[in-house]
Amino acid sequence: MRVDGREIPVTGSLLQPRIRRTSDIVRVVAASLGVGVVVAGSLITRPEWLALERSVAKIVDFLSPEQSTLVYLIYGMLILALPFAIFIELVVRRQWKLLFGYGAAGLLAVLALSITGAGISTPKWHLPVPDRFDTFLSQFLDDPRWIAMLAAMLTVSSPWLPVRPRRWMWFLLLMFAPIHLVVSSVVPARAMLGLVVGWLVGAVIVWLVGTPALEVPLDAAVRVLAERGYTVNSFRVVRPAGRGPLLLATAVDGPESELIVELYGKNQRSFGAIRQLWRWLTFRSSETAPLHGSLHRAVEHRALLGIAIGDLGMASAHQVAVASLNRGWMLYAHTVPRGTPLRKLSAQVLPGVWRSLVRLHDNQISHGDLRPDHVRMCQGDTLFNGFAAAEFGASDSQRQTDIAQLLVSTTALFGKHEAVSAAVGVLGESAVVTAASRLTKSAMPAGIRKTVPQWAKVMATAREEVREQTGHDRIGSEQLTRFTRNQVIQLVLLVALVYVAYPFFSQVPTFFSQLRTLNWWWALLGLVITAFTYVGAAAALGACADGLVRVRDLFLEQFANTFVATTTPAGVGGLALSVRFLVQAGMSTARATGAVALQQSMQVLTHLVLLVVFSVVAGTSTNLAHIVPDATVLYLAAGVGVGLIGAFMFVPKLRRWVNHSVWPQIREVVGEVVALARNPMRFSVIVGGSAVITLGKAFVLWVSVEAFGGGTDFVAVTIVTMIGGTLASAAPTPGGVGAVEAALIGGLAAFGVPAEIAVPAVLLYRVLTCWIPVALGWPIMRWMGEKNMI
Repeated sequence: MRVDGREIPVTGSLLQPRIRRTSDIVRVVAASLGVGVVVAGSLITRPEWLALERSVAKIVDFLSPEQSTLVYLIYGMLILALPFAIFIELVVRRQWKLLFGYGAAGLLAVLALSITGAGISTPKWHLPVPDRFDTFLSQFLDDPRWIAMLAAMLTVSSPWLPVRPRRWMWFLLLMFAPIHLVVSSVVPARAMLGLVVGWLVGAVIVWLVGTPALEVPLDAAVRVLAERGYTVNSFRVVRPAGRGPLLLATAVDGPESELIVELYGKNQRSFGAIRQLWRWLTFRSSETAPLHGSLHRAVEHRALLGIAIGDLGMASAHQVAVASLNRGWMLYAHTVPRGTPLRKLSAQVLPGVWRSLVRLHDNQISHGDLRPDHVRMCQGDTLFNGFAAAEFGASDSQRQTDIAQLLVSTTALFGKHEAVSAAVGVLGESAVVTAASRLTKSAMPAGIRKTVPQWAKVMATAREEVREQTGHDRIGSEQLTRFTRNQVIQLVLLVALVYVAYPFFSQVPTFFSQLRTLNWWWALLGLVITAFTYVGAAAALGACADGLVRVRDLFLEQFANTFVATTTPAGVGGLALSVRFLVQAGMSTARATGAVALQQSMQVLTHLVLLVVFSVVAGTSTNLAHIVPDATVLYLAAGVGVGLIGAFMFVPKLRRWVNHSVWPQIREVVGEVVALARNPMRFSVIVGGSAVITLGKAFVLWVSVEAFGGGTDFVAVTIVTMIGGTLASAAPTPGGVGAVEAALIGGLAAFGVPAEIAVPAVLLYRVLTCWIPVALGWPIMRWMGEKNMI
């Protein structure tokens, strides 16, 4: 690189990787969302939009026909000339390489909207001017491909154009909607589609090719440092620009022989703004610093905190320069950090480190990112660096977070006993216990999570050591975010519950119209039987857990389990909740997982055995031919099964997955079942509880049919219930909603139950076995969460 007649070598790559170009990625995402909104709006609410556009056009229709034609002609000529204006601007500025991207963007945008079901439809643009000039212009203004081409070309060229011409060109392109309304013409939906598709094509090309903002203004950085008395001799790239700044080791002539230059570009500004907004939305106000209005303010704040901490004699580097460079870059230069990194020292320095942190806090300064590399020792003094998250006038919360971060860093370097002992010796037990409640993921910045190996394990170790050394029974976790994980999960579950219950709500009027024929004593009996199924489920899970959990708690957990299982596909949420419940009750994670797996396995085996038994009984007493699938369907199912077996046998990845993941679990479950058979009492409780669940639900369906005056065989109802339960476990919908109702109604109809009885009976069955437990499960789950039982 040549600057002011001097050759300055640059070692390393300055190009920012594509996955770190935040501004370009945000542009692509926004354009994709725009395409989705326009397409969805066109398909879903197009009639309403057309009516609204006609209404607005009538309101703003203040021009006469002659004036409307004149406005249309003037705007049409400008739109027709716009691509040529962009082309001339690029040629005048000698952007020869950009001409290829300019042409490719326009061609791809036109091609994207020319693909139809019959092939590629070529544009029908007739260049010879007809007698009516407005007709000539309408072929461009009303063609979405022309609008898409302009949007794509302008998106690709915008980063390289001057600010004022760029703004005028975008203003002219976006005016097509108001112009159409003023001249009393409806804005075509296809024109809006052309605009967003062109924007998306241009955004993707800009992301792939790059923008001028990626060109690092090193020449301007050399001149800024020269004004500060440092003559640059060479640059060496220490870390390419990514989420953080471009880091350069700079050899200079001046008071220092080497400087560290940090350069922040447009992509760092975009990522920083997104990160600030995310923290502001998710963290409590006491946990976040005031938002920075610009990249300049953020870099300036970091330098000012470096100066303030340097005045205390606790900064490892001196600030040299902060300056705005061209193309939106910011420069921050400081000296090379002095002192020995903390990771290279012994645990004897820890009391001094903690005293220095106390001194920093006494001066109302918090650091905010106490990773191991940001703490150094020089001649017995503790020095800090990396002040991007530092704050002056720090709150108590921020100071406690500093203590928690330093606990993690020192525990990772020197071990839990030395780290916690030094902290307790300097700060006292009360301060350390208070700060230990912030040993959570939310309090640990990304820097600590990246630089501390197995940081989560280290954090848990530090928390346990604090508890042991201070004699506390339990150290709770401080809530730093606005919403806890449980609150977010509960909100998602409620939304999912509304979604899965919507089809049931649509059938409620029919259900209520049939209630006049309902025998309420049968319904009450069904409710009592449903309660017994939960007793059986609790007994089975308790036996699988070796009786380590109280039956009352197990019974209540089954209702919470039903709520979670109904709002998650295939009931996976219920399994996770059961594991969590057993872990909170004192079992290890592996043992709790094994207990839940054993209970589910025994439930499946019991279900299958009962299905076979009742099928045999039904086959001798009931005609099952009308519900047995056709032979072709059976052959097809058998063929699919054989194909799957062959795929798992001959595909290496699938075979390895079966051998290393599935088969060991099957052997473990089989071994547990064999061991369980040697304990008759425990085996009987598990099998009996599983049978109570299956047969109890069958009794409830039979009772529901009887409640509406139906008369059918209990064995047939049992077969129907088991098939419905099988579909519920296989259906992808949460709680099997839809699939269960359809299977049960169809099964009852196959056994001769009239539709006017089958439909309300199935709805009553689902109310008794699903929706009432779900309604009870929501408050029970919240209560168990407050009691730390889940």
